[in-house]
Amino acid sequence: MSSRRQVLLRVDPAVHDALMRWADDEFRSLNAHVEMLLRQALTEAGRMPRKAGPLPRRGRPPARED
Repeated sequence: MSSRRQVLLRVDPAVHDALMRWADDEFRSLNAHVEMLLRQALTEAGRMPRKAGPLPRRGRPPARED
């Protein structure tokens, strides 16, 4: 598994609040939502690296069938 890098991001408080509300509406953490938006923007701009891994699976693991 590839390592994840940490980034300090400074944003206007109003932008942060709007992102938090949006992330909450989508049942995502703010971090997961920002990464999803960045990946979407990179893809739309044709700049998504081919070697970029998929988004990590988040949330509760699926129930086991025993």
